[in-house]
Amino acid sequence: MTGVKVLLMMGCPEVPIQTSIALYLSHKLTKLGFDVTVAGTGAATQLLKVSDSDGYYAKKLANLDNTIEDIIEKRADFDICFAFMHNDAGMTYAATMGAISQGKLYSIVFGRNAEALAETIEFDCEKIVAKDVHNPIRLKNKLDKVVEEIVK
Repeated sequence: MTGVKVLLMMGCPEVPIQTSIALYLSHKLTKLGFDVTVAGTGAATQLLKVSDSDGYYAKKLANLDNTIEDIIEKRADFDICFAFMHNDAGMTYAATMGAISQGKLYSIVFGRNAEALAETIEFDCEKIVAKDVHNPIRLKNKLDKVVEEIVK
């Protein structure tokens, strides 16, 4: 998958599984040859920097607002975007990406209200939904299946 650019979008890191899943997915996709950028809010990227201080799992970190600006200004775009969301703000980021990017959009919806939040999505995307807050295994397994389909 050399040359395929992937964006992982992280909003507020309030729900614990977001950081671990972002690190896992970044590493998995990088090992498969994807060019992965992880963009997040200030707090989300700080958590990644502390958790992965040597940049082993997340090689490229970026500010989410700057990344969106770069896409709007046509300085960058991505072939695939995974948008993490557990609240309305995360959905707004994902909807924005759906409107400004030509890439395939996957909405990773998680947290206590994941199912209800996923039902309110009105933009074109593939939904990956897990009603988990602390244990990342169910979401990891769902993402593994999605990645298998992408690689085929």
